[in-house]
Amino acid sequence: MNADTDTSTAGPTPDGGPPTSPQLLPSGSRRKPPGALALIIGFGLIAICLIGLFTSPSAAIGGAWCIAMMLVLLFLSVPVAIALSVPSIIGVYAVSGIPATMNILSTAPFSAVSDWTLSVLPMFIFMGMLLTQSGLSGKIYQVADHWFSWLPGGIGIGTNFAGAGLSAVTGSTIGMTYALGRAGIPEMLKAGYDKRMAVGTIMVSGMTGNLIPPSILMVIYAGIASVPVGPALMAGALPGILLALCFAVFIFAFGVIAPKLVGRGVDTADRTTPTWRQRLTSLGGVWGFLVILVVLFGGMFSGIFTPTEAGAAAALCSVLLCLWEKRGDHPWRKIADSALATVSATSAIFFIMIGATMLTSLLAITGLAPILTGFITDLGLSRVGFLLVLIVLYVIMGMFFDTMSMMLLTIPILLPTLETMGVSPLWFGVFVVLLGEFGMITPPVGIIPYIIHNIVKDKAVNLGHTITLRDIFISLLWFLPVAVVFLVLLVAVPGMTEWLPDLIERTSGGMASS
Repeated sequence: MNADTDTSTAGPTPDGGPPTSPQLLPSGSRRKPPGALALIIGFGLIAICLIGLFTSPSAAIGGAWCIAMMLVLLFLSVPVAIALSVPSIIGVYAVSGIPATMNILSTAPFSAVSDWTLSVLPMFIFMGMLLTQSGLSGKIYQVADHWFSWLPGGIGIGTNFAGAGLSAVTGSTIGMTYALGRAGIPEMLKAGYDKRMAVGTIMVSGMTGNLIPPSILMVIYAGIASVPVGPALMAGALPGILLALCFAVFIFAFGVIAPKLVGRGVDTADRTTPTWRQRLTSLGGVWGFLVILVVLFGGMFSGIFTPTEAGAAAALCSVLLCLWEKRGDHPWRKIADSALATVSATSAIFFIMIGATMLTSLLAITGLAPILTGFITDLGLSRVGFLLVLIVLYVIMGMFFDTMSMMLLTIPILLPTLETMGVSPLWFGVFVVLLGEFGMITPPVGIIPYIIHNIVKDKAVNLGHTITLRDIFISLLWFLPVAVVFLVLLVAVPGMTEWLPDLIERTSGGMASS
């Protein structure tokens, strides 16, 4: 990559996805450390929370002070794992003393990560690292561009599908946004696209990636919510594909109704239409990716592999693909780098899950979970009313927290309420992940618009166009209604999340046991 990339040690991405190799994350994607005033205010609030905790008249109020402390730590950019685990440990000590604290410290780390089905997590991360190292991102974009560019809005449609595929493979919406933004925005501008259409297409292209398998966030949700990994992975596939299709139809409609916005009727001498030979040749560059898809999905659909075994088989195919694609270019070094990054990513994610387990223990010991469940039930909300309230809550939280933080803070609290409200835990995982992605692009502080703004400052990307933050926010006003309508559809038709898992269960006869 170039000088704009972050060369620091790999770490978890702000969207809750796994850390990518250091050279893949833009420097603008990391949250800036708080200033001196923020630190002073933050430490003051933490002191107030501690005083409130140790002087609380009841365990439940003490638990509420611990939740407040977690929020303060997250606002101070403290790593999520520490923000979850430290207040939980302090809270358990304050409420139940040293024996309970020693018990949670000795049991939570093992119980949080010892489930065999979670072994699919490092396999998926390793696969994503290897596919990125093998240079697949550029080839996927090239294929999408060549095959869809003839349609009205075709380059945008191709970019949309490429973004969905790349973020699904890499597990990182932010990494995809950076890579695809640098490649796609100049191509759309060359083709005469309105600058707002170009940046808007990039920003929404990754929204579906953490729904379409292999989805790291869905695996993590399965671990937190104690639902089978296989059905959780498949539950997001159909909604993710449908959302990508909705965005594609929207871009196509723009191409028909306002053709100048997508370069129709505009002089595009800098860009040539790909020939059929180029289209067919481009497919040869992604043959390995197609093989991996066949192994991953074909293995699960046929019942040959459980999701865990399919992840291992796909990772092995990715190793062979990297060796082939990078032959003569130090392939073993790239595999070693991917393995080290995978260990770092998996460790970070498991640490976060340990923190979530400690939070769950805190809620149980303080009795806060049943109190919150009773409070929500007493409101008398219907299922739809309950979910609409959650949509508003998550959109607001998405302006301040990443998807992973929102999931880990809210899922342990809300899970006991889901059954009372008639909400399927499987469906809720798709709902939460989609809302988290929605929050990442929501103005005024969603992180994706600022990453795009950082990218388009480069003259090689903007091609002489001035693209302001206002342009970026306007482009979101064009695209966000599509996501809102789809959210309403997801609430109205919950069966779309269960159709594919049920189909695979019938055909394979045992995916849920993996």
